[in-house]
Amino acid sequence: MNALASLAPFARTWRPVARAGERCEMCAEPIDEHRHRHLVDLERRLILCACSGCGLGQAGAAGRYRTVPTRVLTDATFSLDDAQWNALQIPVRLAFIFFNSSLGRWVALYPSPAGAAESQLPLEAFAPVAAATPLVAAAEPDVEALLVYGRLGRPFQLFLAPIDVCYQLVGKVRVHWTGFHGGDRAWQEIESFFADLRAQSGAAA
Repeated sequence: MNALASLAPFARTWRPVARAGERCEMCAEPIDEHRHRHLVDLERRLILCACSGCGLGQAGAAGRYRTVPTRVLTDATFSLDDAQWNALQIPVRLAFIFFNSSLGRWVALYPSPAGAAESQLPLEAFAPVAAATPLVAAAEPDVEALLVYGRLGRPFQLFLAPIDVCYQLVGKVRVHWTGFHGGDRAWQEIESFFADLRAQSGAAA
């Protein structure tokens, strides 16, 4: 199966809080506006909106549904040079990489004006990156991703982030990107996104 095709259902507008009147997609109970959780449906490759009870009830479960964690971690010691990044064959310096259990391999996606785009990830090039940070081993399959970002001329930053947060970034790029280089508004949104992410992140063990 093509990795991007299997992830296409994920690419919809993400909401950090529920809309008024929204109901849990598991039990149909109303969702409290500020206690909004997401679940990954591994069979349909969908992310579902859930109430806090259903979300917490699936945490750690080994079944069809997986609760998307809320933790954000960063590795301040992580170092990646341009040659290592180029070896990953990701065309932009912004991507998220996660282990897709249905495909049995790591998948790399990057935001684009059309949504999430797949980059074929050479596993031999990813191995040294995986060995350079504990965040790779810490990432939960399907629900957490390694989010990598580095403006040209600046060092790369590495985060372990929930998969729904990564798709929030995809949505921002899709909405605000203009022209070939994106435009000032798009880059302001991206920088603001990562500033918020740094503010809520903890350090890797």
